Amino acid sequence: MLSAFAVLLCVTALLAYLNERFVHFPTTVGVTLAGALASVILIALDALGLPGLRGWAAGVLETLDFTNFVLNGILSVLLFAGALSLDTRQMLRQRRSILTLAFLSTLISTALIGFAAYGVFTLVGLPVPLMWALLFGALISPTDPVAVLDLLKRARVPARIETLIAGESLFNDGVGVVIFLALASAAGIGTHGDGAVSAASVLTLFAREALGGLAFGALLAGVGFAMLRSIEQHAVEVLITLAMVVGGYVAAAALGVSGPLAMVVAGLMISLWRDRAFGQKTREHIEAFWETVDQVLNIVLFAFIGLDVLLTETTGAQILASVLLIGVALIARWVSVALPFTLVRARDGYGAFTVRLLTWGGLRGGIAISLALGLPDSPYRTPLVTATYAVVLFTIAVQGLTIMPLVHRAAGAIPEES
Repeated sequence: MLSAFAVLLCVTALLAYLNERFVHFPTTVGVTLAGALASVILIALDALGLPGLRGWAAGVLETLDFTNFVLNGILSVLLFAGALSLDTRQMLRQRRSILTLAFLSTLISTALIGFAAYGVFTLVGLPVPLMWALLFGALISPTDPVAVLDLLKRARVPARIETLIAGESLFNDGVGVVIFLALASAAGIGTHGDGAVSAASVLTLFAREALGGLAFGALLAGVGFAMLRSIEQHAVEVLITLAMVVGGYVAAAALGVSGPLAMVVAGLMISLWRDRAFGQKTREHIEAFWETVDQVLNIVLFAFIGLDVLLTETTGAQILASVLLIGVALIARWVSVALPFTLVRARDGYGAFTVRLLTWGGLRGGIAISLALGLPDSPYRTPLVTATYAVVLFTIAVQGLTIMPLVHRAAGAIPEES
């Protein structure tokens, strides 16, 4: 395991260096594309009669286990770090928009993509059941704005744009995972039960995961804040925040509540209280630590996404379905943003380009792939994994590299204050 991670880390460092030295794409976008290109080259060399290297690389990736690496590894750190970097007071001013998008948009998108995917799979001759198609809708609906946020910061757009996109993504990551688990429980997929699950039990699971995660995150933040404000030693305070994240995520899983939502709430509350929790010098150390960890792990994650193309076996029907589902995901994203946004747009004063920015900026990432790869072995698993990779790579490569003009237009369309 350690040697496999060492290989991934070295490859990631090389890809990041080559991108920064020669290509100058946003780091996460460039590393993902470089990783995917490296995977394609290895596949081509294998097809040309140079076996061994592809098998070795695939073995390294399988040893690391992408699903565990993300869901049970770095996700807690990424969500806490992302939340900690935001202005919680600004998020509270935009709470209607953020929560509306995080909950309603994710639910709408899951349903739209799920039913459309069922039709697409049937059309191309892949007999994927409706519940598996809805699982695809749940795992592909949460957005991952890491690459877009890099562009937003470079463009120096108003804070409200960055807060809206980041806030929605942080919460819809957790909501999407909860929806996915509820659907999997209802279908008896990946569980030890017999699949005979009532609607009431599914709703109970959803409420426990979501509300329990929010409450547990607040409890974690309260305990952490009480400890942090009583000392002034940056190494110890870094250790406390790290224990909150890693230990808290494990505890959330043991309690049966949503770890992702708990980490988001904990990060936002510590961000809100940072002036009282830390002295000036300690705060600089804490923020620098979490910003560095966030950037490094994001680069590793996106390199892993690109390299994991090696593990995807495809057929013509799966590729056709994936191409069609890229369009489905885009349309569903637009509808799922535009419909609930009518509830908050006029009151909160968002400009005409907001929906377009949120649609085109709705990148998918590691959570989608980790959930897809975590599905149990089944004839239906491979079509979902292939389609997930296609949507994720399209959003990163195409949307991530073409969003800047829309960002500049939206910057003038969204006012600074509510």
